[in-house]
Amino acid sequence: MESYLDFYRKKTPLSETLFQRARKVMPGGISHNIHYFPPYPILIKDATGSKLIDVDGNEYIDLWMGNYTHLLGHRPQIITQAIETQLRKGIHWGALFEEQIEWAELIQELIPSAEMVRFCCSGTEATMYAVRVARAFTGRKTILKIAGGWHGANSDLTVGIKTPYEKEESLGLLPELQLYTKTIPFNDIDGTLRIIDQNKKDLAAIILEPVIAEGGFSPAAPEYLKMLRSETERLGAILIFDEVISGFRVALGGAQKRFGIIPDLTTLGKIAGGGMPVGVIAGKKEILIQTSPELKKEKGNRILIGGGTFSAHPLTVTSGLAMLRFLKENANVVYPTLERAGEKLRRSLQEIFDQEGLGAAVTGFASLYQVHFPFKKGLELHSPHHIHQFTDIERREVEFRIRMLNHGVHVMHGGGGLSFAHSDEDIKRIIEATKEVSKEMAKS
Repeated sequence: MESYLDFYRKKTPLSETLFQRARKVMPGGISHNIHYFPPYPILIKDATGSKLIDVDGNEYIDLWMGNYTHLLGHRPQIITQAIETQLRKGIHWGALFEEQIEWAELIQELIPSAEMVRFCCSGTEATMYAVRVARAFTGRKTILKIAGGWHGANSDLTVGIKTPYEKEESLGLLPELQLYTKTIPFNDIDGTLRIIDQNKKDLAAIILEPVIAEGGFSPAAPEYLKMLRSETERLGAILIFDEVISGFRVALGGAQKRFGIIPDLTTLGKIAGGGMPVGVIAGKKEILIQTSPELKKEKGNRILIGGGTFSAHPLTVTSGLAMLRFLKENANVVYPTLERAGEKLRRSLQEIFDQEGLGAAVTGFASLYQVHFPFKKGLELHSPHHIHQFTDIERREVEFRIRMLNHGVHVMHGGGGLSFAHSDEDIKRIIEATKEVSKEMAKS
């Protein structure tokens, strides 16, 4: 009987050939680690709506959607038209222009914490700057982050990502950094309070994703967020929400609007740029005003946020502005549609896994979901710690992924993010593909 890997190789021969070329010029054949999986990733040549086409001509329903970026699907007309219009005006100016102001004003209007806004080029940059701003504003050093949480590969936050959380995450990082970035357990009030108390004299900030990706897109419990908000206010520390994924996805105003907890600083990315490279730091005026170049350098009270050649790039500005305007004007249709689709998909997939006796578990929130393979049945998976410790990550990232590709569905971490372009037929096909894959895996 033909194995799933043999079928995959037979289906994607040109991808395999091109990947061997890629390995000769890029370490591991990629420039983003998440794009790699063994024996080799598919290579894409086209995308539109909810679909990807690879170099071998195979079509896939896409659930990765450009790293959760394409809330309206691939190449939506409102975005491509905006970019084409901007291309006729200019590609890159390196100067302030009116649309940049309009974009910032719209983010200010939509995100509750956004009294002021600064732009950069990626979510990684945004979280790096947010931590710097918090330390400078408070005059303290210690940052608390969720154990297992991911905030991009900036040096300050490349700590406590994989278990055991106290180990070094990478060569090349200064060991002193770990002295000032420490971990707290997600949704564990008592455990978190103990760590906050241990660091209260030097606590600069607490940073977390209110809907945590490495935790299977589990939302923070309301009482947990209230505790973090109360404790940071009590201690004069900064509360930072990393909404690079959840911003403009779980609600028009992000998770902070949906949950009713307003942080001091927010980092945004992905959807905010309409598909172009983007990072945003938004927050209280009294904090972000300290990054203004109007402050005199000799006073020593200015916080440096780097230039970034492509910060607020005209193509990013125009695509981000088009995206956010559309979402604002159509929020009453877009978000309920995505919510219903997400609930239906998670419920249907869990029913399939239960029927087939596979022991898989579906987690998620709003239009986001992941599939996991617990080592034991009945385990609750609501934090990065539970998923990293108690599930078969490799089975999810390799076998399940390739089997789903064989059935025409492109997943990431066993699932992904739905878009407004995913049709009822797409949802039906995802469910059918998952059913076939479940049968295959149950037999194996």
